[in-house]
Amino acid sequence: MTSHILTALLLTTGAGLATTVGSIIGLAVRKPGKIFMGFTLGFSAGVMILVSFSELLPASIRTLGFLSAHMGFFIGMISYFLIDYLVPHAYMGQHDYSEERSKEGLMRTGLMVALGIGIHNFPEGMATFTGALEDVHVGVAIATAIAVHNIPEGLAVSAPVYAATGSRKKAFLWSFLSGLSEPVGAGVAYVILLPFLTPRLLGWVLAAVAGIMVAISLDELVPVAKSYGHEHVPILGVIAGMFIMALSLWLLL
Repeated sequence: MTSHILTALLLTTGAGLATTVGSIIGLAVRKPGKIFMGFTLGFSAGVMILVSFSELLPASIRTLGFLSAHMGFFIGMISYFLIDYLVPHAYMGQHDYSEERSKEGLMRTGLMVALGIGIHNFPEGMATFTGALEDVHVGVAIATAIAVHNIPEGLAVSAPVYAATGSRKKAFLWSFLSGLSEPVGAGVAYVILLPFLTPRLLGWVLAAVAGIMVAISLDELVPVAKSYGHEHVPILGVIAGMFIMALSLWLLL
């Protein structure tokens, strides 16, 4: 295993296990501020959208041409839509985890959130891995963006499980397992894709990854950010995320 591949796998693992950071925050604080949540989710969306359109899709166009690259982009978006449609899930901010809910209901909610996040994290793991293979700086940017939005996902798992069971260990465990699917996705990409990873196949994968990340940003991150009630905070987060991402890419030129 080359150092480049090992770096890609480590970046993916770190991004996925950021859910445990959210779990720790959830167990310590239980209810982070709405402004913080709205801004960080918007920031993550801004980073992912900009890196998709300024790095991943252009790299695919250079390899495949304009039409094929955009076909790959929309295949990625449609693939994500099918996962999103077929797997029911919820996020913190969309539901009020109040004490009025039964413990059984809270536990079921927490486990469903963990399942949904786990499945959604799988293509994110492939995205981080393939992005890092193309350019380690792009991989770092993707991993950072995913790690940022995995923190509230960890909160979304740990809060209802902890409220239902009173067990910090169980809340942490389910949050950890939901994030573990991200390095699993990278492992699948490594085992299945890598032996056949020609420049053209990498071009298709990068285009699809860009589509997946744009879909995640528009369908989940921004709407959930706005659900926290501070309507101007999420767009400030998006702008800040895009600006920081653009600045970092310029500095790496």
